[in-house]
Amino acid sequence: MKLNDAVFGLLLLALGGIVLYAVQGFSKIPGQQVGPALFPGLIAAGLCVGGLILLVRGWRQRAVVPMIAMEAWVRSPRHLLSFVVLIGSIVFYMMVSQALGFLPSSFIILTALFVVLGVGGARSVVIALLASLLIHFVFYKLLRVPLPWGVLQAVSW
Repeated sequence: MKLNDAVFGLLLLALGGIVLYAVQGFSKIPGQQVGPALFPGLIAAGLCVGGLILLVRGWRQRAVVPMIAMEAWVRSPRHLLSFVVLIGSIVFYMMVSQALGFLPSSFIILTALFVVLGVGGARSVVIALLASLLIHFVFYKLLRVPLPWGVLQAVSW
């Protein structure tokens, strides 16, 4: 599926506008000229400018480039299954990661993604396990990102 630049431009413009609206509620830091809204506001303004450029360019090309063009992969059951598993894995992580924990959640997600994308069964499990442990180590230990432990809280390190 291919989308015209005007579609993405409209989405970026809307996202930038929402962020600009949201940062207006950020509290000011006494004695400072810049506050916590500065950098998100700058990024949102950039999104708005980029979105507007894409919107105008896509609108000008609408006679040549359709707004939505369905390509061959959209009719392929294998590709559709991969897409559904990808979206499902994001929803799965959002719903269960706090209770289940990062390591089991990422292992399940990566295994499912590897299997649906054609990586062999046993190899999928091994790669998913190693990748989950490596990602956990990098984010939890090196970058100090607080990842949820869930069911593994008793053995957290």
